Amino acid sequence: MQLFEWIINIPSLVMDNTDLLLSGLGLTLKITITAIIFGIIIGTALALMRLSNIKILRVFAKCYVNLFRSIPLLLVLLWFYFVLPQVIKHVFNLPPYADVRVASAMIAFALFEAAYYSEIIRAGINAVSKGQYHAAFALGMTKSQTMRLIILPQAFKAMVPLLLTQGIILFQDTSLVYVMSLTDLFGASVTIIGKGQGGTAEYSMIIFAAICYFIISFSASRLVSYLKKD
Repeated sequence: MQLFEWIINIPSLVMDNTDLLLSGLGLTLKITITAIIFGIIIGTALALMRLSNIKILRVFAKCYVNLFRSIPLLLVLLWFYFVLPQVIKHVFNLPPYADVRVASAMIAFALFEAAYYSEIIRAGINAVSKGQYHAAFALGMTKSQTMRLIILPQAFKAMVPLLLTQGIILFQDTSLVYVMSLTDLFGASVTIIGKGQGGTAEYSMIIFAAICYFIISFSASRLVSYLKKD
């Protein structure tokens, strides 16, 4: 009975706090999309470094990946929360009171996810048949042209489901931005709880946040399954 009571209270709480919840959802999606785009770009560069013949590039990329994959995301966010804002303000000559927490969160997530994307992309590149390289070289293509025009397009096509799966994990992890005092979807739900709107607000909003994360994550996972079939 209590569960039923918590659920029936959700619509009224959502209606009373629509703007706050939409703002929180917008921030969650903004961080997720930005981190996916730049994470893939940086991850691609790292993957190419790992496959390079230049030792210093291979060592740098390997150290980068091992570092970020060995540290909890929560600690990375805390580091960027305390250190990066000061760097951003200094580089862009911003006033001390400027709020750069969102930019810091985006950078932190992008750099962290790049380590995971790089391994996915590297595996995808290695999975492409060596015959593709030989055929490209036979046509007179350089190594960079072969990688850009032949190998990467094939690798990315095969990697799309894995990249999207990592994106789902990233979307769920954005709830950790609460340590940076940002109001994402989960943070908005907690804020509503803090308002003390009704005796069941705490449980109702936790259930609502879980439902939102489930719907978005489940829909994305269905898309991944569809792409795998193709």
